[in-house]
Amino acid sequence: MTKLQRLAAYGVLQSAGTILLVRASTLTEVPGRWFLPGGGVDHGEHPIDALRRELVEETGLEVSVGRQLGVLSDLRRRSSGDLVHSVRLIYELSDPTGSLRSEASGSSDLARFIALEEARTLPLALYVRQAAALAGLDLQSVK
Repeated sequence: MTKLQRLAAYGVLQSAGTILLVRASTLTEVPGRWFLPGGGVDHGEHPIDALRRELVEETGLEVSVGRQLGVLSDLRRRSSGDLVHSVRLIYELSDPTGSLRSEASGSSDLARFIALEEARTLPLALYVRQAAALAGLDLQSVK
């Protein structure tokens, strides 16, 4: 077993009762799960620059990055047995420009603004629900 640590930056972009989400592709261990747009911070890269880069890659949108909403930390075991410690920096996003499009051949395969009511019914990654709560949104699943 290898212990890995991953630093990532994600953004919460809400607009008119919707939230921007991306769906994990078959290139991941969790295809079909929904994430916030964002991703890994490269060595030497500022987290806000990483967030902007990932947003364009995953959604085609450029955004204004606002205040940091918080830091989330979790452990998960990959199918390989590796133990990954993810540290996620969560930012508020606004003022999207550009045309929404989905990523081709990447870790996500669909980008959408999803109504909050619908988002509650989707298979969201746990950190998405936690990050939404930091932004004052309730994405707890509907029972």
